[in-house]
Amino acid sequence: MELAEAKQKFIEAWGKLGSEWGINRTMAQVHALLLITPGPLTTEEIMEELSISRGNTNMTLRDLIGWGLVEKEHRPGERKEYFFADKDTWNIARQVAKERRKRELDPVLKILDELSKVTGDTNDPAYKTFNKSVTDINKLAKNVDKTLETMIKADESWFWGSILKIFK
Repeated sequence: MELAEAKQKFIEAWGKLGSEWGINRTMAQVHALLLITPGPLTTEEIMEELSISRGNTNMTLRDLIGWGLVEKEHRPGERKEYFFADKDTWNIARQVAKERRKRELDPVLKILDELSKVTGDTNDPAYKTFNKSVTDINKLAKNVDKTLETMIKADESWFWGSILKIFK
């Protein structure tokens, strides 16, 4: 397989994977392109490479910057903006975990904490069932949150070493 074909295949696969994880396919494809490109790219270069509109490219780049996955740079004497992605996969994984935690887990934890304070008749089976379910889900969500916090703060080799010890 030639490099050009391999790049296209990677971009398509990353886009598909992103959409399965709840991330816009185009966003994942732009990120993939920036991951496998040695240097920064302009909006026009991204548009041309992926055959997407300027509006879609600009919106996608803004989202990727918001996620902390892409950065923008200006070069002296040039009006164009250049975009690049961190190519360290551990940094990418931590950043995605941090953003997903903020966008998905934090709101659920807030609701579960609120629901954990519901009052009722402790002899009522409906109350007991509700309270146990909410308490168990809240405990699980808080454990997931602690694990993500550890991952976000951890050095890659320490984190994987710790995980692998669990499974031995």
